[in-house]
Amino acid sequence: MQALSLSQHFVTRQNMKKNRRIFLSICHIVLWFTVVPLLLAACSGLSPKITRTPAPAERSFLINQPKKDQKFASPAQIEKITPITNFEYRLGPGDVVNIKIWRRPELSQEGIVVSPDGLIAIPRVGSVNVLNLTQEEVQKIITVKLEPLYIKPEVTVWVREFHNNKAFVLGRVGKPGVINFPGKGTLLEGLALAGGLPDQGKLTRCAIIRGRENVIWIDLQDLLKNGNMALNAPILNNDVIFIPELNDELIYVMGEVLNPGAIQLKDGMNVLKAIMLAGGMNKNANAEKVFVIRQQNVNGDVIRVDFKRLVERGDFSQNFALLPDDIVFISPTGMAKFNYTLDKLTPALQILNLGTSDAETFGIMAKLRQNLWNQSGFVNSSTTTTGN
Repeated sequence: MQALSLSQHFVTRQNMKKNRRIFLSICHIVLWFTVVPLLLAACSGLSPKITRTPAPAERSFLINQPKKDQKFASPAQIEKITPITNFEYRLGPGDVVNIKIWRRPELSQEGIVVSPDGLIAIPRVGSVNVLNLTQEEVQKIITVKLEPLYIKPEVTVWVREFHNNKAFVLGRVGKPGVINFPGKGTLLEGLALAGGLPDQGKLTRCAIIRGRENVIWIDLQDLLKNGNMALNAPILNNDVIFIPELNDELIYVMGEVLNPGAIQLKDGMNVLKAIMLAGGMNKNANAEKVFVIRQQNVNGDVIRVDFKRLVERGDFSQNFALLPDDIVFISPTGMAKFNYTLDKLTPALQILNLGTSDAETFGIMAKLRQNLWNQSGFVNSSTTTTGN
């Protein structure tokens, strides 16, 4: 009896060890195929955190299109760089002048072209430098030179063609190049002579470059749409008018959209337009978690947009206007993160489908049979053996 009891005790201990091995094997399987993927899924992808730091006024999140950060010139600043003296035309290279000397037809000349170095040639007088001189000043010079030769010469000088009252118009205009003003030039006249603005409703600014030190930016929308003529700056000789090309600023759409990437910032750009231009959300997108990241300084601000609420309830308080370099990030759903992790792990994770054929393929069922029935090998395999 004592020998039988010892035998039963031994068998019981063996069963307990076998059951313990089976239990540990099952625990390992459960941990590997459930907990580990969930932990990895939680770590996969980006997850913006909403900031609570209030943004500066000029960079805060608004519903309406915010004003650009561009510093435009005020009427006072325009007046400051414009000479106060009355406009007087001064001769320069390319101008065509006529000279009439009363009762001296042999000295009168028509169609005299001012040379690149500012000289004109007159009979009995020779070369005269007229660069940057007015008509009256040229008349006096010629009169003084003729007085030793003639009694009280009467000299008249007038400009037949003006070529020294010019500006250079570059950028987004119909006909960029050199323009010539017949009189006192202004910004609007310069833009008109250059063929006008092809995208008048979208262009917002232009620069006037004067000399080597003065550059001012003009708010074209205020000038053209609001009729603020105080911004119609006088244009001086050799000024440069520059209208930047459209779409020189970008925003970035990332995350669960069909075509993530950089998008050119257009007038009236907001969250809805940006997502649509990126192809719209894909099936993995979480419409309740859209984020706008905006740079303030070294650190940025992040605000959450409930896009689902925007679409389903028409809550346009969620449709924030965008600024240059804004980032729109569309988060994935929790299931999308989980599926992403499954795709990136080993193919053995397909055991979650609970198919016994898959479990058999990856050797899990063989492990269980070894622990339960002391069998080795695979089902339908010629190597399957039965232990004693």
